Amino acid sequence: MISNNNNWEKLGRFLSPAKEIFWLESCTGSACAIPESEKESIFKLYVTGRDKNNRSFIGKILIKISDSGEISILEISKEPVLKLGELGSFDENGTSYPYVICENDFEKMYYTGWMPSVLTPFQNQLGLAIKKKEETEFSRYSKAPILSRTNEDNLSIGSVCVLKEKSKWHLWYTSFIKWKQTQTKPKHYYLIKYAYSSDGINWKRENKVCIDFSNRGEYAIAKPSVIKINEYYHMYFCFRGNKYKIGYAYSKDRVYWKRDDSLAGISYSKEGWDSEEMCYPFVFRHKEFLYMLYCGNDYGKEGLGLARLKIKL
Repeated sequence: MISNNNNWEKLGRFLSPAKEIFWLESCTGSACAIPESEKESIFKLYVTGRDKNNRSFIGKILIKISDSGEISILEISKEPVLKLGELGSFDENGTSYPYVICENDFEKMYYTGWMPSVLTPFQNQLGLAIKKKEETEFSRYSKAPILSRTNEDNLSIGSVCVLKEKSKWHLWYTSFIKWKQTQTKPKHYYLIKYAYSSDGINWKRENKVCIDFSNRGEYAIAKPSVIKINEYYHMYFCFRGNKYKIGYAYSKDRVYWKRDDSLAGISYSKEGWDSEEMCYPFVFRHKEFLYMLYCGNDYGKEGLGLARLKIKL
C-alpha cells in the first residue's frame, strides 16, 4: 500500500464556474485527465460543468503543470464534447462523471446520464461515447445504457472507473442499493461494486461489493479512482454522512479491498473553497508524482483543484 507519511500537497484551485461559458456557468464538477503531451506536462481534462438550469455537461480543458506545481489553463472548450440525449432517453437532462480510456486511435468515454423521475428526484445510468483522437465531439455507442438493470442493480448506476489490463477490462461502479423516504425528501444509498469484461462493452457482474459503508451514518460512497503501483491497486473515492470526504482502500486482486481512510492523506483545508467538502477524486501518475483532481465545497460549485503526492517505487 501507499505509505502516506507525507500527505498530499495541495496545489490549489485552478478552475471555477465561468458565466461566459454556458456549460460551466454554475458548477465545476467531476473531471478526468489524459496526457496530451507528457514531455511538456500538458493534460487534457474532461470536466463536468452545469448550466444555469443545473443541467450537467462535459467539456474539455487543457492544462499545463509545471515541475514546481503551478497550473496553467491553456484552453477551455466553448461547447460540450457530448450533446444531451434525446427527449425521454436516460441522459436527456445531463451527462457527467466522465472516465476516458484511450485505445489505439480512439477515446472511449464512460459517463453518467441523468433523467428526472417522479417519486425520486432523478435516475442515473451508465453511457458510452466514442471519438477518434483528432475529433472534437464524442458520438454515442448506444442510445441505451451499457449496463442494464439486474435484480441486484435494479435502481441507478452512478460514477465509474475503468482500467484495461492486457485483454481484460475492469469496472468499479457506483450502485444505488435503495431510496429511503425521509420527512423532507427521498434519500439515496449507494456504494461501489466491481464488474469485468473482455471488450469494455459487455460487462459481467457478480454483485461484488468493493467499498461498503463503514458506519450507520454513511449512505453515499462514489467516484472510484483506481491506480496500480507495484503489486497493489489503490482506490481513492469519496464518501459521506453529512459532507463528502476523500477515502482510500488498497487491494491485490481488484475485487477484495482493505479500506483505511486514515491513509487517504488529504482532508479539508482550514478555510476557503475546499474547507467544507472534498469529492469526486481522479488520480493519475506523472513523473515521480501522483496527481489528484478533486472538487471542493457544495459538489464543486466552489471549484476544481489539484493535489500531488510524491511516490517511492
